[in-house]
Amino acid sequence: MAPTGRAALLAALGSLPVGILEPSLTGLLAVNGSLALACACDYALAAPVRRLGLTRSGDTSVRLGEAADIQLTVTNPTNRPLRADVRDAWPPSSWQPGTETAAARHRLTVLSGERRRLTTRLRPTRRGDHQADRVTIRSYGPLGLFTRQGGHRVPWSVRVLPPFLSRKHLPSKLARLRELDGRTSVLLRGQGTEFDSLREYVPGDDTRSIDWRATARQSSVAVRTWRPERDRHILIVLDSGRTSAGRVGDAPRLDASMDAALLLAALASRAGDRIALLAYDRQVRALVQGKAAGDVLPSLVNALATLEPELVETDARGLTATALRTAPRGALIVLFTSLEAAPVEEGLLPVLPRLTQRHTVLVASVADPHIAAMAAARGTTDAVYDAAAAAQAQAERHRTAEQLTRHGVTVVDATPDDLAPALADAYLSLKAAGRL
Repeated sequence: MAPTGRAALLAALGSLPVGILEPSLTGLLAVNGSLALACACDYALAAPVRRLGLTRSGDTSVRLGEAADIQLTVTNPTNRPLRADVRDAWPPSSWQPGTETAAARHRLTVLSGERRRLTTRLRPTRRGDHQADRVTIRSYGPLGLFTRQGGHRVPWSVRVLPPFLSRKHLPSKLARLRELDGRTSVLLRGQGTEFDSLREYVPGDDTRSIDWRATARQSSVAVRTWRPERDRHILIVLDSGRTSAGRVGDAPRLDASMDAALLLAALASRAGDRIALLAYDRQVRALVQGKAAGDVLPSLVNALATLEPELVETDARGLTATALRTAPRGALIVLFTSLEAAPVEEGLLPVLPRLTQRHTVLVASVADPHIAAMAAARGTTDAVYDAAAAAQAQAERHRTAEQLTRHGVTVVDATPDDLAPALADAYLSLKAAGRL
């Protein structure tokens, strides 16, 4: 309980004439005693906070950058009306900076035996599970002189999912997949390794695709058409070690890798392939496998929502062993990791032959766009030195990528905005070449 500003103002206004006209202890006691009695009555008439009933409802998940509405229902079972200020507390990352006060505080009036619903709108700035904190209620009496205050624990959790910004590229990649799959009209036959159907020969077709047995049974020349193989296994491996914690722009590298992984998973599931996900540093942080095509993307998004980088060096041998146990032979392993020379040369390269002997391996890495901007800078002495440092960093990444390529690995190195479409193009190129 506590007096309000109105009570303090009345005490000051009442003491002022007494102090000016006839200063005495009796006068002050008369003014302040009356005020104290009014405050006691006001406190007694204020609705008790502990007896209120509070329940929650609303959104349980939301994409990062979008809004989630959480309803808080306040029930007043007492025989006094409730006039209150309510603070619905959540973690600071539940709102944009500077907006928490306006979003979390509410004023309401609930008559005896009635209920009211408040809506708190969250705009989270971080992925993961956001747990509701204490609901604090300050109940006022009818005069607004004194308050009752208390808190309630009303559990609720909102899972903030990855934003999947790269989904804007999905229609164009699916169009290319349909063309590759032979389901749209194209001038050239679709490339692939799985027999699809027979059709009549037209000038320009590859004579190696003529089916002589079918030709012998009919009056026209028949050629085979092909489509990319389906039901292939793709294992997406996220390196969640210390290198994934480096910030590129305003987000960690891991977030850009997640976005590219979701686009690849959406595209590959439409192509009929089976998707699995592994996040690893020194132990398994997330694992998704055995999901049907319609469930794989929601399962991946849900698993990635709580994944955070770990500030430890990734155990490349453990990662390789876990990937080999998870992926069946002949799968495509897409490894999201850094192209920094030391981690690759000391960790990945010694164990890479174990992967390439059994699987097709694709390494995807997030490049820093600031490095490219530095490399192009000129005009001042500092800019020239920055450009030289950036060029050296780029040369080291290129040498590391060449080392991986010599081991038969496909390397995709792109900035966060370009990584997802570049990875999808690399996947489709493997399909077209019959390597997947």
